[in-house]
Amino acid sequence: MIRDLGDRIEVTGHMTLPVAKALLAEGSGHITRADAVFDLAGVEDVDSSGLAVVFGWQRAAKGLGRNVRIVNPPANLRSLAEVYGVSELLPL
Repeated sequence: MIRDLGDRIEVTGHMTLPVAKALLAEGSGHITRADAVFDLAGVEDVDSSGLAVVFGWQRAAKGLGRNVRIVNPPANLRSLAEVYGVSELLPL
């Protein structure tokens, strides 16, 4: 679930394959400010598709001339990024 709180975009629940497409579309629709801040503190579970969602938000923002920043990333998101060698690409 994604909710725009004004100063940040709150993501809760799962960032896994079954919901990845919907999260990508919904999150991309919330990129309306120069710097969109996605707060992942409420994310319960992440798989590798969660990385694809984050990078998709980043790509969507770039296409609009905007930036994305991720705050409170779950430990398993960071761990997956490290395993895949893309830690430096995460917009933390």
